Amino acid sequence: MSTFGVIVTTRAFFPGYLALDAREIVLRRLENMGHKVIWVGENDTRYGAIENADDARKCAELFKAHRDEIDGILVILPNFGDEVAVSSALDMAKLDVPVLVVASDDEKSKMDLAHRRDSFCGKLSLTANLYQYGIKFTNTHTHTLTLDSDDFDREIDFFDRVCRVVNGLRGASIGAVGARPAPFQTVRYSEKLLQRSGISVSVIDMSDMLARAGAISDDDPAVLERVEFIRNYGNLKNDEVTSKKLLLNAKLYVALSGWLKENRCDAFAFQCWDSLEYNYGCAACLSMSMLGEEGIPGACEMDVTGAVSMLAMKLATGIPSGYLDWNNGFLEDRDMCVCLHCSNFPNSFLGDKPEIGSLDVLGTTIDRELCFGANKGRIKPGPFTFLKVSTDDIQGRIRYYVGEGEFTDDKEIFTPGGFATCRVPNLQKLMDYLVKNGFEHHVCMGRTNVAEVLSEALGNYLGWDGYRHS
Repeated sequence: MSTFGVIVTTRAFFPGYLALDAREIVLRRLENMGHKVIWVGENDTRYGAIENADDARKCAELFKAHRDEIDGILVILPNFGDEVAVSSALDMAKLDVPVLVVASDDEKSKMDLAHRRDSFCGKLSLTANLYQYGIKFTNTHTHTLTLDSDDFDREIDFFDRVCRVVNGLRGASIGAVGARPAPFQTVRYSEKLLQRSGISVSVIDMSDMLARAGAISDDDPAVLERVEFIRNYGNLKNDEVTSKKLLLNAKLYVALSGWLKENRCDAFAFQCWDSLEYNYGCAACLSMSMLGEEGIPGACEMDVTGAVSMLAMKLATGIPSGYLDWNNGFLEDRDMCVCLHCSNFPNSFLGDKPEIGSLDVLGTTIDRELCFGANKGRIKPGPFTFLKVSTDDIQGRIRYYVGEGEFTDDKEIFTPGGFATCRVPNLQKLMDYLVKNGFEHHVCMGRTNVAEVLSEALGNYLGWDGYRHS
């Protein structure tokens, strides 16, 4: 879980005991959620709160001393608070992490001067100062809330996910294995724009990756262990599987996973056709699926910004995501489409044990004997979030679109590969936006609703231009 720097603020002529109460509640609820807290001690300042320049300095020095530990900062207003002290503390600390501003509800029966909070008003004073300082922050879904409540826990869960995405992308390393497929100019991207947001790209030529795989012996313990793993990972298509094909896939996995770990890659993109099939003899999908299940997402067809999308989705959801094509539309329902790929979906994303066989589409032009290693099946019903990050080199910016939909159980439709029948509200509006703004045909999908988390992280904190579909 996360480590939060916490600022509880108070103002001299408001009830100070409210700050002490807030400290007890916030600490208890955060620790119950598994989070750690860094804040000034109860005896370091009056009530352990921040209300003047000296308090601000103490808080800033503490936060700077724990710079490498703090994932985000919570600002708690149990009463009106002191906007200058809080803004100064954040400005002096300069941690550049997400900030959540939380103000406390008043109670109708406690509106006398001994109990009244006025944090409804104080929050506006604080956020006006943060705006002036240029300090980015996250607002709660209601202007005030009750600290000792499930509402507070939900805000922390949301903010924790935002912190994971922001901190996980800043400093991320994306592996790029091979060159893009020659016919796919759609996946061109700018390394320089990604680097400006703290995302680096580590590259390896496909010939080097295949040489690594080819140099591994058939009886290498890691290879034999992976062969057995593959036998249990899915339902092997009996008329296509051979011992040689299993060895090729196992060696590719061992070589690829080893290189990713050596280069500390958080996600990767792979040239999955057709050099691999012609020069090595198997598909990339199975290795990519297994790595995705382990928490290292991989995007197809050397789509590096797709790998960034998948990493962001994994950070937001905490579970493996899938990478698909927006693929088929139908006259009968304009909010329904089929999304698919060959496929490299992690098993948990599919929701069922896959069929492991040969690539269907590429198998029509490449010998199917060279295409074994596709992880195929129908994606089970449930909610999903879709996301695509892209570099707009012409405008010199990183951009994205994000929204939510539902995987459906439309038994009328079946198609080869890994596929899903999808329902997206106002799908035609979304497609119109993608068409007019030059977005790729690829999309990342995650099996839960986190569009708001991603929009907050990518748009507010990373400063990328975004479209939130609805």
